[in-house]
Amino acid sequence: MRVAGKGLVDRATPVRFSFDGAVHDGFAGDTLASALLANGVKLVGRSFKYHRPRGVLSAGSEEPNALMTIGTGAGAEPNVRATVQEIYDGLEARSQSRWPSLNLDVMAINDLAAPFLGAGFYYKTFMWPRAFWEKLYEPLIRHAAGLGALSGEHNPDRYEKAFAFCDLLVVGAGPTGLMAALVAARAGADVILADEDFRAGGRLLAEREEIDGKPGVVWADDVVAELSARPNVRLKPRTTVTGAYDQGTYGALERVGHHLATRHEALPLETFWRIVAKRTILASGAIERPVAFRNNDRPGIMTAGAVRAYLNRWGVVPGNKVAVFGNNDDAHRTARDLLAAGVHVAALIDSRHDAPDMAGVRVFKGAMVSNSRGRRALESITIRSVSGEDNLAVDCLAMSGGWNPTLHLTCHTNSRPVWRDDIQAFVPVSGAVPGLRAAGACNGTFSTAACLRAGADAAKAALADLGRTPQGIDVPTAEDDFYRLAPLWAVPGRGRAWLDFQNDVTVKDIKQAATENFRSVEHMKRYTTQGMATDQGKNSNVAALAILADVTGRAIPETGTTTFRPPYSPVSIAAMGAGAQGKGFAPQRFTTSHAASLERNAPMIEAGLWYRPGYFPAPGETNWRQSCDREAAMVRDSVGICDVSTLGKIDIQGPDAAVFLDFLYTNVFSTLKVGRVRYGLMLREDGHVMDDGTTARLGEQHYIMTTTTAAAGPVMRHLEFVHQGLRPELDVAVTSVTEQWAQFAVAGPKSRDLLNDLLDESVTNKNWPFMACGAVSVQGIAGRLFRISFSGEHAYEIAVPARFGDSLFRMLLSRAEAMEGGAYGMEALNVLRIEKGHITHAEIHGRTTADDIGMAGMVSAKKDCIGKTMSARAGLSGPEREQLVGLKPVGDVKQLTAGAHLFDPGDEAVRVNDKGYVTSVAYSPTLGHMLALGFLRNGRARHGQQVRVVDHLREIETLCEVVDPVFLDPEGGRVRG
Repeated sequence: MRVAGKGLVDRATPVRFSFDGAVHDGFAGDTLASALLANGVKLVGRSFKYHRPRGVLSAGSEEPNALMTIGTGAGAEPNVRATVQEIYDGLEARSQSRWPSLNLDVMAINDLAAPFLGAGFYYKTFMWPRAFWEKLYEPLIRHAAGLGALSGEHNPDRYEKAFAFCDLLVVGAGPTGLMAALVAARAGADVILADEDFRAGGRLLAEREEIDGKPGVVWADDVVAELSARPNVRLKPRTTVTGAYDQGTYGALERVGHHLATRHEALPLETFWRIVAKRTILASGAIERPVAFRNNDRPGIMTAGAVRAYLNRWGVVPGNKVAVFGNNDDAHRTARDLLAAGVHVAALIDSRHDAPDMAGVRVFKGAMVSNSRGRRALESITIRSVSGEDNLAVDCLAMSGGWNPTLHLTCHTNSRPVWRDDIQAFVPVSGAVPGLRAAGACNGTFSTAACLRAGADAAKAALADLGRTPQGIDVPTAEDDFYRLAPLWAVPGRGRAWLDFQNDVTVKDIKQAATENFRSVEHMKRYTTQGMATDQGKNSNVAALAILADVTGRAIPETGTTTFRPPYSPVSIAAMGAGAQGKGFAPQRFTTSHAASLERNAPMIEAGLWYRPGYFPAPGETNWRQSCDREAAMVRDSVGICDVSTLGKIDIQGPDAAVFLDFLYTNVFSTLKVGRVRYGLMLREDGHVMDDGTTARLGEQHYIMTTTTAAAGPVMRHLEFVHQGLRPELDVAVTSVTEQWAQFAVAGPKSRDLLNDLLDESVTNKNWPFMACGAVSVQGIAGRLFRISFSGEHAYEIAVPARFGDSLFRMLLSRAEAMEGGAYGMEALNVLRIEKGHITHAEIHGRTTADDIGMAGMVSAKKDCIGKTMSARAGLSGPEREQLVGLKPVGDVKQLTAGAHLFDPGDEAVRVNDKGYVTSVAYSPTLGHMLALGFLRNGRARHGQQVRVVDHLREIETLCEVVDPVFLDPEGGRVRG
């Protein structure tokens, strides 16, 4: 089915591949779809519900029928569109949704039962008897339905995630996108040009057009060559921009290895990009829509633009006797191109009575195709006109109902498109996505010349926003024909006329949904499954909405569209979760000091989602206690370094930032001076403690909040809820910057000496008093310094941008080790904080109040805050509550365990006598004995009394004295240094 002299494939490079076990030949540059059509293969799959025979419908990522499983075994990839899969030597493709074979599919019996399987049949059929659902109905449905299947084996492929930043992101490399990228590139802007195809040019690759007197494809190649030579341009072929998000962020999937026969082990199969662009131009083109008529889903019936693309780009004609059916001028272009290539065009059927004539082909004006025949391949069509019906033998029908702008990205931030009568399609709303401009066909501009002008204009507007001046550039001349059409959504008549080919949705299904009062587009979509699954209605949505509008007596704009959600095209979960394969559902997060910690043989402990070193073993140490005791003593006597980057860091800015913090915290932050830090307590709405931490004021309207590691995510969600739901009137911006800063605690008597050897300015008690903060220079790098302490020692926390974290950690360690100090891990950190009575989420575990932990005085009486009223409820304070205390062993047994329960010395250790529990324990090398924090009923009044600590699980019982939870330096002399 190749046409001599046509196409852009490399006929000097043959490629051998297989489909359902049969070996076929193609050429480099072929897609799987074009190669199969070239080999005369028309039947490529079965439909979702009725298992009807299906062939290739389109030539792009909108393809609903030709879904294949590529590869075998663990590396098999299901639901790959044959229209985007490049062939390579050894490619193995298999059809889907059939059993036992494509030609003989037992499930095709569903087609005979179609009268009983209409829209919503499962809602009405599988209700009784109730017990049958799990045992019979659900297993049958799951077996019959679905698309491709995963292998069930461990995926051996490699995936990556990556980040990119640019001045201008251009989405689509057709004439509009190429022109926009060229104008921006010549002005010096940093440009990323992304396109889902493996070759730039868009529709120029599928047309016989000239630009500036040369073939459009040559013009496109020349532009790509110039862009490739420019250092300020990054070309990203095989990259689909899948979603638009806030602040100019876009998700994009790059298919890196899908086209390679052999892939280097270091090369990923896919890369998921997060692209942050100052400005974006959407030049994604348009998708041709089919026309619904009886049996319009047979193999051999395709969109007219696809037939033209296979002819002009791949040199393939899908049939020997081709008919063209449409309602617009563009359908005539397909007939002209086929005639010019020597292909027999049996008829041109145009539903418009004023359709133009065409030399060399029989034109049926005011006529429509009303039916087709042929089971596994098209054999004939029925043409209906005012003079009656005619049957015409054809093996390919090219149909066109017009073009729909590919505007999905403009709707991902909840914008709705608007209707244009002249093109009978929806177009984007200006400003739908901040910083994005739609241009070209995706904005309803359908001539090449107009697209080139639109691309240049969009680039100039983006450059003006960026403060750049475009160079003088002439927009090339090109075809500028006006696009005319008359609306035709469905041909009237009996029988099933298909709208959604992938989900087997017909015109009758839409009408039935409306009859049963599913008149909202969203209700209709779910009742009929129209536009769901991997297809997302790219071919069928507008036609389905038009039919729903007609049957409900509404206009199409009034009916509206369904919600367009990301991703635009399917994205494998492995690509979005790149780096976490085989690691379960919880992501692994590593600090910048991770490599240096592993070099020192530190065992890692999971802390929230992070991995932190438990301790740093020294030569001769045989157990963790030895290392822990040494590290704790080292901090008390010299200086220790600890990575605290995992603490949540939330940047809060705006005129109302202080008011916002006062509402969040129990204590007052609006009085905090610039350059100072304050400890804060945060309550949930029910009055219980949510989290604690410090907040530093870096400027008049700029604060940085620190949370515990475990609560970083929940606190961020809490802040966003409060801002959006409780105090939306406040002018404040909240951003998580946990990953942006590497932060290290420098603790101990020699901490100031160490910093003065590292920083570019001197640190003294006068310019950096306790709880001070501010900017510093670290070996020429801008950083931040906070004089705060979780250890109770004279201590600081120093922060630098994360990319400098590894270097700074190593520099801190080298200086600390020269002072007889070094790194300390989580175990020593726990000892130090228990000695000082500092709480963590072991104590604020969700059931404790401010009064329980001895911080009732921090709930300010001068202002309101979240949880204040609820915290004052009866039963949330008073002597009957369990209150935070310290415990010191005084009996013969000195061992203490977290989780043990507290009893009065003379009471039996049973539930009814329970007086409290232990939350944290440690051996203190400073004090020379075990100590613990816990909660004891009326504990603050029982200091000096004794309690029994009983661990029933480990069969340990210890007699302890109740003491103040601050065991070491209660006056705070050490920390103020």
